[in-house]
Amino acid sequence: MFEIFSSVDAWIALITLIFLEIVLGIDNIIFISLAADKLPADQRKKATNIGLALAMLLRIALLFGISVLISLQAPWFIFDWGWLMDPYLGSL
Repeated sequence: MFEIFSSVDAWIALITLIFLEIVLGIDNIIFISLAADKLPADQRKKATNIGLALAMLLRIALLFGISVLISLQAPWFIFDWGWLMDPYLGSL
């Protein structure tokens, strides 16, 4: 179970994910601050807190969704490309 901690690839992936989360977090803070500046002064703090909370919850939900997709043993859905077949060329 803990063999993954000895893998260099796992550490590189973890560092990459941490870096991406930091960059996306900074991006969220900047965007929410710019959007909240257009509000009246008494609503800015509340809008900033709600925006950051929603951004965090969405990121957690998306990471959870990715982990569910990765752990699937069978395809989640399959594209039916049968309509794309050209009778003269055969299947693509």
